[in-house]
Amino acid sequence: MKIILLWTDVMVWLLVISLLLWAWTVSRSPQVRKLWHTVFKSSIAMASAIILLFYLLFALLDSVHFRLATTTNESQSKTLQYGGITSLLDIMFSHNMKNTERTYSAPFATHEYTKSIVLNEHGVTKQEYLPLKYVGTGDDIIGKSIFAGFVGLVIVGVLILMHILWRGRRGLKSELPWRTAYLTFGVLIITFTWLYLLSYHYHVLGTDKVGGDVLYQSLKSIRTGVLIGILTTLIMLPVAVILGVSAGLFGGWVDDGIQYLYTTLSSIPGVLLIAAGVLSMQVMMDNNPTWFETTLERSDLRLLFLIIILGVTSWTGLCRLLRAETLKISQIEFVTAAKAFGVGKVTIIRRHIIPNLMHIILISVVLDFSGLVLAEAVLSYVGVGVDPTMHSWGNMINQARLEMAREPMVWWSLFSAFVFMFILVLAANLFSDRIQRVLDPRNKS
Repeated sequence: MKIILLWTDVMVWLLVISLLLWAWTVSRSPQVRKLWHTVFKSSIAMASAIILLFYLLFALLDSVHFRLATTTNESQSKTLQYGGITSLLDIMFSHNMKNTERTYSAPFATHEYTKSIVLNEHGVTKQEYLPLKYVGTGDDIIGKSIFAGFVGLVIVGVLILMHILWRGRRGLKSELPWRTAYLTFGVLIITFTWLYLLSYHYHVLGTDKVGGDVLYQSLKSIRTGVLIGILTTLIMLPVAVILGVSAGLFGGWVDDGIQYLYTTLSSIPGVLLIAAGVLSMQVMMDNNPTWFETTLERSDLRLLFLIIILGVTSWTGLCRLLRAETLKISQIEFVTAAKAFGVGKVTIIRRHIIPNLMHIILISVVLDFSGLVLAEAVLSYVGVGVDPTMHSWGNMINQARLEMAREPMVWWSLFSAFVFMFILVLAANLFSDRIQRVLDPRNKS
């Protein structure tokens, strides 16, 4: 096995390491730990956080890429070669990748969705629904569902029992809504176990035009949506915070220059600016085909450029908001007193400005995450998003555009992309709302 590191793989794992270091830092501060403890006292926030972690887990499984070794015999000598790039998620759903049907099929169907012209034994042509190649008769779907649900219950029971024993051994007695956490975790695990085990016998979310499994495509699209939402937000966040706080605190020519910059950038239509950047990058990639060994590396670099372009063009709104809030905070008594005592500007920003802006920053980060996940779908729909060969909800919606006009209508690709995207965005918005309520210093409740 040969480990392959794509550009986005490096970024996502650096992000995970940074989050772990940040969580360790938070755990060492009693005041910050108490604030986040208050955040998770809400049952909705706890359930939303578990859903977001579940999505992040699939993104991480699809961010471990490698090539499996294959041996070939040439002139009685073994030559070690490597196959195509694959991921842990691909290994888990290898049966769905191999079991490709001929064309459309509905969820849990045993026959194709449209009739085909066939020639019977008497030489007469007729139209009929052909049976699917890799699907059973469908007679025992209830029994298979019961077995999958039982397996999911066993997995959930073991994991929850281990967590309860760990809490008891550590002596952790908190007011966190662990029942809600266990219920949400159990529903997610049982649902995924049911979908996964039945995917060996059925196409549980149907197949697309070329017979590809829609469930596999939906799960592969999680990585694209999470990466665009998180990495783009982290790229634009430092720019927005530094420029917004500087404009509000320093004033003068600094404020004028920053205002001119974000006003000019905001005056350019966002879609046109993104399209210009993506198309320019596409021309550069077409002129240098030797940069890439595989199609996956090419599509990954396009995804990285799209993340950077979205980050460069999406910081203006938060910057304007932080500038206005900094202007207001800089006139409050404790900031005025700090200036009178000769405290430096950097110290004022670190101790007084940033803590009072943190609730705005966090709520904007999560809301921007939701907006960027939806933006990817829109950009891919108009053809300036991720590479068409990459799995994404936007590409699924774009492909479903013509399918919805068919007779009979093919609805499951659009439905699957909508459900996966809706759950992710809803969880992010609910979690951000709880963060805003707890971290807003003006909220005494």
